Amino acid sequence: MSRPHRSHSLEFKRQVVQEYLGGETLHGLSKRHDISRQLVRVWIEKYEAGAFDDDAHAADLIQQYEARIAALERLVGKQALELEFLKGAVRSTQRARSAPTSAIAGPAVYPSSGAAS
Repeated sequence: MSRPHRSHSLEFKRQVVQEYLGGETLHGLSKRHDISRQLVRVWIEKYEAGAFDDDAHAADLIQQYEARIAALERLVGKQALELEFLKGAVRSTQRARSAPTSAIAGPAVYPSSGAAS
């Protein structure tokens, strides 16, 4: 049975890699932390490539923040459009209510100055 997807902090990944570099076996780390050996191997490769450096972590955070900002900007734009639409609907409803009404649908009827023929 597969495990549910979990997200591990950068500090945890560094700790596991440091334990491996300190002499711990992949099997031991995998059992103790309940993670796959392949995942530990991936973390070791990333660590050696410098992906766990503070600068890389900061760049990842910036990228996540920029994506969140873009999503929020899209949401604000959508809400602004909806607000303008609703304002227009309210204005047209108010205009229709203030117009003279008649029992007959249509424009208001005004008596003519001439006699009916």
